[in-house]
Amino acid sequence: MAIELKLRNASIFSLLFFLSFILGSSSTATQHDLRITYAERRIDLTSHIIKVFLTLQVENKGTTPSSEVILAFPPAQIDHIALLKAAVPVGKKKRKTYTSLDVSPKLPDGPNGTKYFSATLLSPLKAGETVTLEVLYILTQSLEPFPTEISQSESQLVYYRDSAIILSPYHIDQQTTFIRTASNRVESFTHVEPTNRAGLEVKYGPYADQPPHSFSPIIVHFENNNPFVVVEELVREVEISHWGSIQVREQYTLAHAGARLKGAFSRVDYQSKPSVSGVASFKQLLATLPPRVNSVYYRDEIGNISTSRLRLNLKKSELEIEPRYPLFGGWRATFVIGYRLPLEDFLYESTDGKQRYLNFTFGCPMAEAVVNKLAIKVALPEGSKNPTVSAPFTVEQHLETTYSYLDVLGRTVVVLEKKNVVPEHNSPFQVYYNFNPAFMLVEPLILVSILTLFFLACIAYLHGDISIHKQKTS
Repeated sequence: MAIELKLRNASIFSLLFFLSFILGSSSTATQHDLRITYAERRIDLTSHIIKVFLTLQVENKGTTPSSEVILAFPPAQIDHIALLKAAVPVGKKKRKTYTSLDVSPKLPDGPNGTKYFSATLLSPLKAGETVTLEVLYILTQSLEPFPTEISQSESQLVYYRDSAIILSPYHIDQQTTFIRTASNRVESFTHVEPTNRAGLEVKYGPYADQPPHSFSPIIVHFENNNPFVVVEELVREVEISHWGSIQVREQYTLAHAGARLKGAFSRVDYQSKPSVSGVASFKQLLATLPPRVNSVYYRDEIGNISTSRLRLNLKKSELEIEPRYPLFGGWRATFVIGYRLPLEDFLYESTDGKQRYLNFTFGCPMAEAVVNKLAIKVALPEGSKNPTVSAPFTVEQHLETTYSYLDVLGRTVVVLEKKNVVPEHNSPFQVYYNFNPAFMLVEPLILVSILTLFFLACIAYLHGDISIHKQKTS
């Protein structure tokens, strides 16, 4: 009996192994059936936020249709990818439009820790057909200051590390990489023939017949004095009032993520030689706020900061602010920005009239800023129920309760959190909720009750005798 059981288990194990081998072979075969006939990559290093534009022409050389294209990334870049998009272009030149594709992580990992992402095609790519993919991915905190410390009058030099050959699980027939630097000052760059440099651009390639998972490490050392603005933590509090306004309060913990300042800071040199002293620092920030903003304030722990300018127009409002001191590498500043917005510009009713929803912008209003940790807290009016969120990307969310003026039951707060946020995340999101209009009478009734009790107390005090002993009349 025991022998029969062992034989049965062995046969089941063999069957499972055979099925897994067949599935693995089929997936590998599908991967080898696709071939990249042409690839072009353009890497923009003009800011501390790196943008990579990748164009792939993919052909199905096999016999079975393929419904996805695999994108590969080295393990050193995975934690720095803030955004990854893929689209299929339709049309030519000025009439070209793009249809977005769903992109999701794919397991298992590739060789040497390579991470895979799957771009799902609109329709399966049949044998002999070709499709063009436009891929955009954004990297943050991928420029390494070298030297790591500089004096007040020195320019900032940074390293960028990548591969001259595009990492891919497919065979690439021909490929070229263009790297655009922030300035003409390029200290050094790795040569992988053919390699050419002209002005701000370094060209790697063209390279032909590169096998899957090819990798050729390169380093580009160049000057970049652009502000390395990093918001370590940003909390945006949005409070909705059905009496006509939205109150917004933003708490910033901001840092300069570039090369650290070596030595003491000289205010005299900074003021007298602005073109030389402090070229790698920044002293101004630009925040793009919604139109029709009012009651704007800007303050820190000490108090109100007057070095700010607000420009208003019909499409947007620009708030230009200056911290109390210029920011050098490693320096930090904390401050608060607040403002009011008209309710009718952001609060709407659903088509069925059963729900109301807030249409607001996600992300950070600061230009060219990376946010390590962003939390948006939307405080709904008291009495709101069943809140739901619609966002264009994945966010962590949970509910809290807070109390404001004249609140009895407390307000429901929808908290949205996301890490590694870039300006491309500044997209609208919606918060839907149910609200009973009868709750709008709660606060007026409370005020009327308080005033009524106050007047009754005054009347009782004036007409009542609260003395302990009565006075004797003469």
